[in-house]
Amino acid sequence: MKDTLLAVDCGTQSLRAHIFTPDGRLGATEKISYAPYESPRPGWAEQDPLLFWESLCRACRNLKERSPDLFSRIAGMGIAAQRATMICMDRRGEPLGPAITWLDQRKAAPVWNPGPLKPFIKIIGASDPLHKAQTDAKCNWIAQNRPDIWRRTACYAQVSGFLHHRLTGTFRDGTASQIGHIPFDYKKQTWSGPFSINSRIFPVPREKLPDLVSSGEILGYVTEKASSVTGVTQGTPVVACGSDKGCETLGAGVFHPEMASLSFGTTATVQTTTSKYFEPLGFMPAYPAPIPGRYNPEVEIFRGYWMITWFKKEFGYPEIQRAHIRGIPPEQLLDELLAKTPPGAMGLVLQPFWSPGLHNPDAKGSLIGFGDVHTRAHIYRALIEGLAYALLDGLHHIEKRGGTMVKSLAVSGGASRSDAICQISADIFNRPLVRGETWETSGLGAAIATSVGLGIHPDFMSAVNRMVRIQRQFVPSPENVHLYHRLHTEVYQGIYRALAPLYRKIRDITGYPEKNHNSSR
Repeated sequence: MKDTLLAVDCGTQSLRAHIFTPDGRLGATEKISYAPYESPRPGWAEQDPLLFWESLCRACRNLKERSPDLFSRIAGMGIAAQRATMICMDRRGEPLGPAITWLDQRKAAPVWNPGPLKPFIKIIGASDPLHKAQTDAKCNWIAQNRPDIWRRTACYAQVSGFLHHRLTGTFRDGTASQIGHIPFDYKKQTWSGPFSINSRIFPVPREKLPDLVSSGEILGYVTEKASSVTGVTQGTPVVACGSDKGCETLGAGVFHPEMASLSFGTTATVQTTTSKYFEPLGFMPAYPAPIPGRYNPEVEIFRGYWMITWFKKEFGYPEIQRAHIRGIPPEQLLDELLAKTPPGAMGLVLQPFWSPGLHNPDAKGSLIGFGDVHTRAHIYRALIEGLAYALLDGLHHIEKRGGTMVKSLAVSGGASRSDAICQISADIFNRPLVRGETWETSGLGAAIATSVGLGIHPDFMSAVNRMVRIQRQFVPSPENVHLYHRLHTEVYQGIYRALAPLYRKIRDITGYPEKNHNSSR
């Protein structure tokens, strides 16, 4: 009987392949780790596209060897993949060069002159966003600096599109995977028309783009060639799913606007699901959700819970050593630092803007309030609390723009394994927070979409109700809520405004970060 679901989650630092049962239980999993990128020049972040494919093949073969019964029952498969990592393919689907990852910082020259629209664009405050979008666009850089590759490109696609072609032999990708600097109409959830702004600032010819398939629909079938290297049975349906973050939100059980998903991953995000399109921040689109016709408004903190890795590397040597001796993850011991410190970190407050963004272009990270009482344990708590403050600000933007109050939260991502971090988040957000039974929520979201595509479940709501189960709920502590509310509103929210002039002075003196030369500042 074919009744299990193969979900592939292709991330920045690893690819994970999971086999889920129709009721959402994780039966088997394989993880293939790799370096996040190669950097041939400062600021560049590239990856060999074949590494993603070879990792998928290896993970599937390992699953087949170690869990033959579950593997033999695979009814279909789906892919959730990292966003905004782009690959140029030739007519046969072979990569023409390295994938340029979402972490890449190279800059292209602007490609569109607004002409008579320039005064209007300046009035509405779109000059900087439009300039940044064009210079960040990988398609523009390739066309300008690798014209030979651009000329030979038959399909310009996300990682998911590349993997779909390797599996099915067709240039097709999921609508819900189209997130990045591409000519995509986020409101209509289709490729932009030839005269739209997006088509002008991201001038990718339609014939170079994959055909789009709605999430929860079959986009192809595993070919004989793909079967021979993956072990997946030839003819197995491949179902369109969505981006890793979108699938994570779905796998967390967030399918209406009164609930939000917190992703405690390398990039920290707060995201919800809505049938109404709105920009959570000015000039930032709501992304396509894995549920067809829905949107995922999102606010992200770049290099969010990567800061835990940074702290561990710079300050966590004792935990690393003890963890090695005990054979446990160092993060497990970092919770002891949170247990040693009171809420509010004795007045130490961190602003987690390790990298400037569109809406805080002058930002740097800051840590204020030091006294002789403070230790590295207080710094760690301030880091966790600062990330939660930043995500709370993001949630407020989503609530204001969407006109809906979020009443509860679901959490996922690596840092969500920490009970202490989950409780701090519940206290700062002052909302009940739930954690699912599996950590692999992105994979679970892909499995949910796959189950709908195969008809195992009749629709997404039925699939979520059947496949998502809660492991634990965290309820806010009233005493902590009051303290965090005052620190957030009276201290944290004033940090950027107070320090922005000093950040600009630091940039002018040191040259870091590089100034946006189109900026009106």
